[in-house]
Amino acid sequence: MSQQPSAAAPSAPQAQPTRAALAAWIGSALEYYDFFIYGTAAALVFNKVFFPDSSPVAGTLLSLATFGFGYVARPLGAVLFGHIGDRLGRKKVLVATLMMMGVATLAIGFLPTYDQVGVLAPALLVTCRLLQGLSAGGEQAGANSMTLEHSPQGRRAFFTSFTLSGTQGGQIIATAVFLPIALLPEDALLSWGWRVPFWASVLVMVAGVLIRRTLHETPVFTTEVADTDGAPKAKDELPIAALFRGHWPNLLRVTLAATVASVSTLMTVFALSFAVNTVGLERSTMLWVVVSANVVALAAIPLFAVLADRIGRRPVFIAGALGSGVLLAAYLWAVSTGEYLLVFGIGILLSGIVYSAANGVWPSFYGEMFPARVRLTGMAVGTQIGFAFGGFAPTIAAALAANSVSGWLPVAVFGGVICLVAAASAWSARETAHLSLDEIEAGFEARDRVPARV
Repeated sequence: MSQQPSAAAPSAPQAQPTRAALAAWIGSALEYYDFFIYGTAAALVFNKVFFPDSSPVAGTLLSLATFGFGYVARPLGAVLFGHIGDRLGRKKVLVATLMMMGVATLAIGFLPTYDQVGVLAPALLVTCRLLQGLSAGGEQAGANSMTLEHSPQGRRAFFTSFTLSGTQGGQIIATAVFLPIALLPEDALLSWGWRVPFWASVLVMVAGVLIRRTLHETPVFTTEVADTDGAPKAKDELPIAALFRGHWPNLLRVTLAATVASVSTLMTVFALSFAVNTVGLERSTMLWVVVSANVVALAAIPLFAVLADRIGRRPVFIAGALGSGVLLAAYLWAVSTGEYLLVFGIGILLSGIVYSAANGVWPSFYGEMFPARVRLTGMAVGTQIGFAFGGFAPTIAAALAANSVSGWLPVAVFGGVICLVAAASAWSARETAHLSLDEIEAGFEARDRVPARV
């Protein structure tokens, strides 16, 4: 492996970091629009459309479990697209993942219901969800790698944070699309209304592919490919093999830290279902809580990223993780009281501000834990295993709550433990905020020249 030389500078004009960050924002927003409309539909509709013969509790559990199945496929997608990205280029991953997500989401909008084809309906739903998960497994890591490797020294957290701002934007759009849908009469909602956001994914796919095809490959990746031509061992070893052979401690750190994403799924999927189906709050009002929090997060994420560039990745991430654990408990309690003002206030503080500290920092924090040769694979595999746990967190939470208004307490404890684990993992990591990518790369090269050690 080699460091990125100054000679590569002409291929990376000054505007490239901004262009890469903008393309990552737009692409992530479009991709996660697809991903989050599924979560909203799973919380509000799928229990009645695909599992109508189940009891209310069982139907909700099964519906939320299909949401989790997408996270099962994410680690597989991480391995697949991580290999493509580390061997063939970041850009190929960004285009392929978007196309796969768009096709799978469009197909969901045309699925028959349980009343029409029986058990085939939920089977087809799970299949489409698995394809969504495969796509998402490589999406963020590809966008993060692309942006990180275009970013200037001292501003890597800021530029990479736009990938996460994009996911927030996608969630805003997805939830906002469901606001008028949620106001439809029950018959219209269950027959055709829920399908409209999925049909719209064809526009998402076309627009996203057009945007991402204009991206240029990163100079860091281009240099890495040229250098490995003369190093058979580095070139011939599969990225996933190199990752587990030489970088498993950081892979474990990323995996455990990434479980903090459970905060997001517990709020946007479990808490939504809990509020509507157990407490009896209005669907549209709870959707507005999610939209409002994500609007605030659009501003908070880059601000926390700037702070991380100045004081370090670790303190910002740890503060966000620990604060999220406390506020998640407060939010679930607020939902159980049925007091909308409390729900709005604590929900915005939790998801819009405090969780944004951890959410905005991890793209640079995790990416800097790996050398360029395995960066996309390392980020993809580590995050997607952690996110897979987050995907099933709403199902675990629903089982803990047992359809009881007082069930928020064990769920709050569950969420708090997750946040403690994520914070401890981040605390054990190396601080890289004030190192250049060259210095980070050199550190891995120096380590590889001596006997392996943890």
